[in-house]
Amino acid sequence: MNKPLQLLNNLTPSQFLAEYWQKKPLLIKNAIPNFEGLLSPEELAGLACEDDVQSRIVEYIKGKWHAHQGPFDDDDFATLPDNPSKEHNWTLLVQSVNHYLPEASALLQQFDFIPHARLDDLMVSYAPDGGGVGPHFDSYDVFLLQGQGKRLWRISAQSDLTLVEGAPLRILKNFDTVQEWLLEAGDMLYLPPHLAHWGIAVSDNGKDCMTYSIGFRAPKNQELATEFLGFLQDKFNQEQIVLDGIYQDADLILQIHPAEISKKMINSVSKNLQKIKWSDETVSEFIGTYLSEPKPDVVFEANKKITLHAFAEKLTAVGVTLDLKSLMLFSGEYFFLNGEMINDNEDSAALLKLLADNRRVIAEDLKTYKPINPSLLQQLYDWYIAGYLHLMS
Repeated sequence: MNKPLQLLNNLTPSQFLAEYWQKKPLLIKNAIPNFEGLLSPEELAGLACEDDVQSRIVEYIKGKWHAHQGPFDDDDFATLPDNPSKEHNWTLLVQSVNHYLPEASALLQQFDFIPHARLDDLMVSYAPDGGGVGPHFDSYDVFLLQGQGKRLWRISAQSDLTLVEGAPLRILKNFDTVQEWLLEAGDMLYLPPHLAHWGIAVSDNGKDCMTYSIGFRAPKNQELATEFLGFLQDKFNQEQIVLDGIYQDADLILQIHPAEISKKMINSVSKNLQKIKWSDETVSEFIGTYLSEPKPDVVFEANKKITLHAFAEKLTAVGVTLDLKSLMLFSGEYFFLNGEMINDNEDSAALLKLLADNRRVIAEDLKTYKPINPSLLQQLYDWYIAGYLHLMS
């Protein structure tokens, strides 16, 4: 788990986290040997034409930026220049490729030294020579893995984050290059949050540029606070948690202004509200359900219904794997899958942790857990019916 990895420039995961994570960039030459990508430009364009896939085409035309949201069709690609220039270049970006391509999900497993709760998605971009999305900065960590072609990356430590007015993207108005690297197939660049960078596609021997961006989720503190308060409200209603009594002011004194809300009343209500408490367990429940909740555009397709008995037989014979769109997390004895929480007994915990960590449980693993706890079997069956996991083939 903590051995030196070529993926991290032969650093151990612990060394990388201590020295680079959210601190400074790291260039890794030949991070994944012989890597030239997981899909062709045509296959990526095909994904961008699907209704349930998030995609964008970004164009730079005569000094102005334009962004178009997918899904696209052949006519949209036909209008793009075959030979881009400095006056008109473009790039295609497709989000959450790991939701549609098993190989992409497997690629993300190589980054298991970062908690699954922080993982966002794998975005794949395609650009002819000179294409890109301009100088910008991200609020999250990202690994930029080069597929086919090459990409010139420029970075800046600038504090000037003034944006181009009217641009559909967060493009920096000014950019001061302090360092640049040319990444070839299999090379990778790690960038911490808020570091300005600019990637420019470079064609190589007739192959246009494709870059694989492994991004990590970083919710804003305001977002977490707002969602947590909503979670508390729902939880309190469900558990009928109430504050006893009513507002009292037996020591009320005459006020000069009857319309004034007195400081005494404010202090009394404030003191009463402070009786609302939450524990680390409550925060754990919130984080697990919130961070595992699928994005609004994610839809699961239910599996063909079979009996519980038939499912149990196939489960022990072939094992199960999470759907590509599923996210499973755990904290202590609580497990979370796609925004749902369960609390199973200790006998089931080891198997559920294996499923969460590896995203699958093979038949060989299941031999250790025979017979499977009936309540766990029912839970796995319910997840199977919902399309959250599948029997392995």
